[in-house]
Formats: sequence, C-alpha cells, structure tokens
Amino acid sequence: MELTPAWLARAHYWMRLTRQLDDRVQNLHKQSKIAGGCFSQLGHEAISVGAALALGPDDVVAPMHRDLGAYLVRGITVPRFLAQVLGREGGVTRGRDGNLHGIGDMSLGISGFISHLPASMPVTVGMAHAFALKGEARVAMTWFGDGSSSQGLCHEAMNWASVFRLPVIFICENNQYAYSTPLSRQMNITDIADRAASYGFPGVVVDGNDILAVYEAAVAAVGRARAGGGPTLIECKTMRMRGHAIHDNMAYVPPALLDEWRQKDPLLRFEAHLREHDLLDDAGLADLINRVEAEIDAAQSEAEASPYPAPETVTERVYAV
Repeated sequence: MELTPAWLARAHYWMRLTRQLDDRVQNLHKQSKIAGGCFSQLGHEAISVGAALALGPDDVVAPMHRDLGAYLVRGITVPRFLAQVLGREGGVTRGRDGNLHGIGDMSLGISGFISHLPASMPVTVGMAHAFALKGEARVAMTWFGDGSSSQGLCHEAMNWASVFRLPVIFICENNQYAYSTPLSRQMNITDIADRAASYGFPGVVVDGNDILAVYEAAVAAVGRARAGGGPTLIECKTMRMRGHAIHDNMAYVPPALLDEWRQKDPLLRFEAHLREHDLLDDAGLADLINRVEAEIDAAQSEAEASPYPAPETVTERVYAV
C-alpha cells in the first residue's frame, strides 16, 4: 500500500501524541491528581491509531481502555480528555467519571466504553445492524482483548454479525495477558483469528506493533464491510507494557518477555521506518516531541482550570438515582 509522506507524518503525530499523553496521565496519577483507576496503552499505539485511521467520518467506533489513540483520532481533544481523567466539568462525562469508563460522544461516532469486557462488542454489532437495515454505507469498529475472546458475549457478537453479514470490524488486541492470566492458560490455539472461520468470515493476523500492517488490514476490512462483504476479525499481536492498571506491578510477567517486546516498540519502529525513507531526522523528531509536549502542557492548564462539577448537579445526566 502506497502511503504519502503527509499521511505518514499525520500517523506519526497521532502515535507521538498518544504516547506522550499516556505518559502524562501516569505522572498525573502519581501526583495524586487523578482519583481511581488509571490505565495505560503503552505498546498499543499502532493498533488504536492504525485501525482508527482506516475509517471514514460517518463510521462509528467502540474503543476500550487501551485505545487512547482511537479516541484522539476520532476527535476527543486533549483538553477534554485530560479534564475527563481529572474529573472536571470540561470532561466528556462532565466529572461523572474520572477515567475512560463510560467515555463516549456519539456526535463524534464514539460509543461509550463499557468497563465489563467485552460488553461493547454486541453494542457495536447492534450499530452495524442498524446501518444494514437503513441501507447506509457505514461501518462499525470495536476493539477487545485476548481475555475478552474467551467470553460468551464475544462469540455471540461474532455469530450475529456473521449471520446477518453486518459491516463490523472486530479488532482483537492480543497482548498476551488477561490481567494476570497468560494466553496459554486461556486457550489451546495459537491464533485467536482462527475463531472467525467457525462463524464463516475472515480472520487475519497482523503484527500489532507495526502501524502500517494494522492500517493495511483495517483498510481492507473496512472496504469489504462497506461493500456488503460482512465482518472481519483482525488479531493484532502485541504486548501490554504496563500493568492492567497503575496499581499492578506485573510481577507475574517474565522480565525476559518484556525485554523482548521492548525491542519491538511500535512508536520507535515506525520512527525507524520514517528515518529509513528520509522522512525523519533528529531535528524533526525533537521538534515534534517538543510541539506535542507543549500541546499537552496547554491542555493540562486548560483542564485544570475547568471546575469540578457542582454538587447540586449530581443527579443530572444519569439514568437512575
């Protein structure tokens, strides 16, 4: 797939922004500015950014807690995101939730994340079914983990999507561990993508640390879905480089395994690719890092200036009290 320098620079920006914003959130939590859970998507940048870039403006997504790049690509601004994790009025949920659980904005085509995985999968299938019934050439995409692939809802969603030939793309982020449960204790197959065959639609395996491979597979799946070809399961093999959440020290992961995957860092690999094609040098990289850091600094100032929600509004914008 031939990609323009402008597209590659755009993808690089989104990956850099995702990485540096993720780091900032970790630091904010350590400064006790974030209450509750704090999740990192370190090592997943190629999957969230690469897949999201394959979609059109009218398509919809249902990301999860390791898909910060998808939220950004689809239009959640950095100040709004930081206000969200800081529990401020300017956040997506206006201070009702201090992290990614529940974050969503249908005006941007983002379905709110359901924390009990993989409950977002049947919701995504439902949106895709609506598109099919209305005859709209729109696509729905969702992400889920290897642990989710062992849950009943995952299989119900894939079966329904197949039976009705729905325009949906399932992105499996196979990051080796479902919290502390290794893949070998979850299933007796090598590739989760093989499960798609039992439902009668394609399953493909890609290097989840290669944004170009993820993007190419996603573009093919989106094109197929939009043309009426039905669903696709894309298994992106990667590694979760931080714990399940910030409280998790990952003592259950062999250090050698983490060392192996550090050599496959998706951002560093993409930057090496850009250098090989004379599209990036030290000065250009330093400039981008500084620009992104300045953008995040300004966004943090804006987010921290946003007030906490007024106590008397606690019952607003909730389904039950």
